Amino acid sequence: MIIVTGSVTAKAGCLEQALAASLEHVHRSRAEPGCISHAVHVDAENPDRLVFVEEWADMATLMAHFAVPASRVFGKLLASLSDVPPDLHIYEGTPIKP
Repeated sequence: MIIVTGSVTAKAGCLEQALAASLEHVHRSRAEPGCISHAVHVDAENPDRLVFVEEWADMATLMAHFAVPASRVFGKLLASLSDVPPDLHIYEGTPIKP
């Protein structure tokens, strides 16, 4: 399984637009092959910061997700709504049952 975490801090006055675009992206992404989960959250300590958590079946499905034209458009839009580039981390993980 591939785990993706990311975040973006919206410019002043841009949070609503960033959140709306993020929710649209999340809902679209959930329908893609290999998407196990995809979510966006508002940071409780910094309400201008959006945090993303995703799970993908494998690296091939994640790369296919990145290649979707709407994903590229979303990434550029999100970057334009932030003073600093969005933060993105990709991990390989194995689920562990307690």
